[in-house]
Amino acid sequence: MSGETKTEGFPWLLFLGAAIGLALAAFGLLESPTDSGKLPADAAAQVGKRTIRHIDYERVLAGVEGDRRNPVDETTRRRVLTRMIDEELLVQRALELGLAAIDRRVRGELTSGLIDSIVGEADGDPPSDREVARHFEENIDFFSRTGRLHARTIFFSARNDGRRKDGTAADRAKAAATRLHSGENAMAVETSLGDTQVSPLPDGMLPPTKIRDYVGPIVLKAIEVQPSREWSDPIQSGSGFYLAKVVAREARVVPKFEEVSGLVRQDLKRRRGDAALRRYLDDLRTRKSVVIDESLFAD
Repeated sequence: MSGETKTEGFPWLLFLGAAIGLALAAFGLLESPTDSGKLPADAAAQVGKRTIRHIDYERVLAGVEGDRRNPVDETTRRRVLTRMIDEELLVQRALELGLAAIDRRVRGELTSGLIDSIVGEADGDPPSDREVARHFEENIDFFSRTGRLHARTIFFSARNDGRRKDGTAADRAKAAATRLHSGENAMAVETSLGDTQVSPLPDGMLPPTKIRDYVGPIVLKAIEVQPSREWSDPIQSGSGFYLAKVVAREARVVPKFEEVSGLVRQDLKRRRGDAALRRYLDDLRTRKSVVIDESLFAD
């Protein structure tokens, strides 16, 4: 009973594939009827100047059949086509009203639908095993894990300049570096000269990108070239100065192709899709006049 009730109204059919329907209508992918006014052999219905193809009707009908417990009868088949006609009428009216040009949601759906279509065509010819292996060799750095670092930092805040009696951030960082280089305990030096770090580096191995999130790109760059187990000279950042020490290093991990072949294949397909979309857009730019107001970028 519940299955019958669910299918009876087909409330979802009015919205099923709305974005696809809009894209088809907007880009002329639905077929037009013959001049004689008769339906083409592969048409299930004609709506204005557009036709609903048998293949599309059968696809929607198959979805309905899969959702029902009971066999699909003639009434149900007719109702499915009626809902598809209703959808096409709404699509055509939406285009007449210019919603494809002024409604951001509709524009977004159209764009997404067309992009999916372009990328889908690029996926039509799956890459061979040889192509996947070559993609791995040519982009081995992308699939390798960057070497991790275990680092420690001491921070000297420039905001405290003028507030502390033991000098500016630069003065304190220089004095701390001298004491550390002479072998003094790092915790004692930090306690007497350093400032509290809001987000100190976790005590353990981290990828460089994560370290950058904590201390910024300037300090990370210094840490990456700093000899292990030695405290650096003062490193100036936007908020003050740092002293850094590399406690331990882990070498870059290069995986075996067999371990990441699925990921490599997926990345190759993604890049093919991106390239296909770029070519499509470049072609569109040759057909349409694009004029830019360069004053928007003037200094």
